[in-house]
Amino acid sequence: MYLQYFLGYSSYIKEAPFDASLFVDIRKRLGQELIEEMNERIHGFSMERATKKEEKNRGKNNSGDGPTGGEPGNKGEVIYDATVCPQDTAYPTDHGLLNKARELTEEIIDVLHRKQPLGKKPRTYRQIARKAYLKVAQNKNPSKKTIRKGIKFQLQYLRRNFRTIEKQLDRFEGFPLEHKLQRKYWIIQTVYKQQLMMFESRSHQAEDRIVRIHEPHLRPIVRGKSRAKTEFGAKIHLSLVDGYSFLDTVSWDAFNEGTHLMDYVERYRERFGYYPAKVLADKLYCSRENRKWLKEKGIKLAAKPLGRPSANAVENHVSPGERNPIEGKFGQAKNGYGMNRVRVRLRNTSQSWIASIILVLNLVKLAREALQWLGFSAWEEVRSMLLADFELVLEAVSTKNQSRLQSGLVLGSRIT
Repeated sequence: MYLQYFLGYSSYIKEAPFDASLFVDIRKRLGQELIEEMNERIHGFSMERATKKEEKNRGKNNSGDGPTGGEPGNKGEVIYDATVCPQDTAYPTDHGLLNKARELTEEIIDVLHRKQPLGKKPRTYRQIARKAYLKVAQNKNPSKKTIRKGIKFQLQYLRRNFRTIEKQLDRFEGFPLEHKLQRKYWIIQTVYKQQLMMFESRSHQAEDRIVRIHEPHLRPIVRGKSRAKTEFGAKIHLSLVDGYSFLDTVSWDAFNEGTHLMDYVERYRERFGYYPAKVLADKLYCSRENRKWLKEKGIKLAAKPLGRPSANAVENHVSPGERNPIEGKFGQAKNGYGMNRVRVRLRNTSQSWIASIILVLNLVKLAREALQWLGFSAWEEVRSMLLADFELVLEAVSTKNQSRLQSGLVLGSRIT
């Protein structure tokens, strides 16, 4: 009902105004590049208003004397940091992933048999495989030996189903599966190869490891946090300039943000036309190579110096509260706008979801400043109107008193 009222409907109707898939199409169209351009325009509009206000105050204080600007150079401060945007998904396990892959192979076998029912449907032992899975999954504290045994059983059932599917596919001239099911079939083949390699090598690492079949782009990212040592989602890098957030990188693979500091600073120059005067970052960014490069560009790095600190080195340290703004932005985005639980599955729509949240943060920041601008301008207007009315009242009272004084109705000593 509220949605129909917001859309301007004259009366309530039972039909939905639009299909829910429309939001998916909108997220696909709102790419990261478009939202980044919108963020830059929002920041530019804010800086334009701030510059006008500063010039106005400078003109009042200096009465138009003195220069209005200096030589172009490094300007502004920028804060860098990275975080992970977890997907809204259950914590994946190897045993559960193999069970899901086995169930999909059973579905594919059923579909192929319906399309070409020759003889009896191939045996899959799905009930026995299900009981073997539940025996481990419902165990509250399974041992490593129990988990490994369960993974071995699921790998064997999965290998058997693959052989059955290949025999069924040989009977068809073309590829009979639909695109959606065909894509899942390719994914679970990769899952099987990765899990078999890890099982045989007794390791838990694989290149481009798939942890969820419906989201094959999802990767485990080790963060070392006390709450969650491993997170599953996109890792982003954020730049904070004048309270406005800019999304530098969205990656589904783990990366070391300290090795990309030069790229982020160059990106700052592309946005604003000059290098920053000061960079605030944690110790991960403060390698010798980055320090040397920033020094050559005349950029101050607010970080702990290498070696034994001198007496003047304390000035370059990051104070305890200097990096709080970007941590606050992460908290605002995750707790207030849902960046801690990204509830879309596609790769591009997830990136649009994250970029849209950054856009909302900047719009909220701009709205706060707009209220201040509106408040100051409205107050000046009201103040001028009140002064004008007050002057009219004083003038009227003064004229009335003068006329009464001339007529002798009021003693001149009592008129002030």
